Amino acid sequence: MKILSLAFFLALPFFATAQDINQHFKIYDVKKQTTINLDDIVADMAKADVLFFGEEHNDSIGHYLEVTLLKKLATAYQNKIGLTLEMFHTDVQPVINEYLAGIITEKNFIKEARAWNNYKDYRPMVEFAKSVGVAVIGGNAAARYSNSVTKNGLEILSKLPAGSKQFLPPKAVDTLTGRYYEKFIDLLGGHGMGAMKVYQTQNFWDATMAWSIAKFAKENRGKKVFQVNGRFHSDEKLGTYAQLQKIAPKLRALNIASFAAEDFANPNWEKYQNLGDYVIVTDPKVKKSF
Repeated sequence: MKILSLAFFLALPFFATAQDINQHFKIYDVKKQTTINLDDIVADMAKADVLFFGEEHNDSIGHYLEVTLLKKLATAYQNKIGLTLEMFHTDVQPVINEYLAGIITEKNFIKEARAWNNYKDYRPMVEFAKSVGVAVIGGNAAARYSNSVTKNGLEILSKLPAGSKQFLPPKAVDTLTGRYYEKFIDLLGGHGMGAMKVYQTQNFWDATMAWSIAKFAKENRGKKVFQVNGRFHSDEKLGTYAQLQKIAPKLRALNIASFAAEDFANPNWEKYQNLGDYVIVTDPKVKKSF
C-alpha cells in the first residue's frame, strides 16, 4: 500500500481526502459498543461541555481528525466553541490573541508563542480557528515553571511573584496514589525521589491544562471546549481529565483516545475500552508526521 503523508492529504480536495483517509481510521463508541463516525461524536457533544482528544503527537491521521472534528464542532454549534491546546503555554496567550486578531505576522507568532517544532501539524486547527473567530487557548504551563517543579517540587510555585502566578492554577493537585501514579511510574521504569518530582511536574501540567479549560468555560458560558493533548494526559479519564473534574465538577466531559494500533485491521475493542468514551485506532502503515 502506498504510504501517504499528512501534507499530501491536506493538499487534496476534501472529497478526495475523505475518500482516502476514511480507510485509515476506525472509531469505537465504548458505551454503545459499536463503531461510529465523527458526526456521532459531534452529536453527543450536545449534552457535554468539553471534548478531550488524546493524541499521539506524531500521528498524521490523528492530526487530520482533530481539524476535521474542530470544523464539525464549529459548524454544529455555530462557532460557540473554544480550542484549548497542550501545545501552547498560558503565558503566551497575548501573542496568540494578537495573531488571531491579525495584528502580528505568523512568523512572529510562531517565534514568540514558542510553537512546538511540529507546529505544522497543529497549524490547520489554528488557521481554521482564526478564519471563523474561534478562540485558541494556550493551556499548558511554561517550561521554566515545569523545570523548576522537576528540580524543586511543587512547593517552589508558592515563591513565584504575583505577576507570574496569574499564568498558573491556584493549586496543582499531587496524587501520589492510584492508577495514574502507577501508570506514570511504570512509564518511567520505577520509583525514586527523581521519579516523584517528575510525577509532580506531570500533575502540574495536568492541573494547568484543567485550569485553563475551566477558566475559559467559566468566562464563556454556553461555549463548548475542544481540548487537544497527548493521550497520556487523558487516557482512562485520568490526568487532566481527572483534575478538571476536581476543579470544575459541573462540566460534562467526553474523551477520545486516538493512536496507531498494530491490530488496526481487526481491533480488539475490549482491550481498549477502558481508555475513554471513544477509541480511535489509526493505520500504523500511514507515514508519521515526524
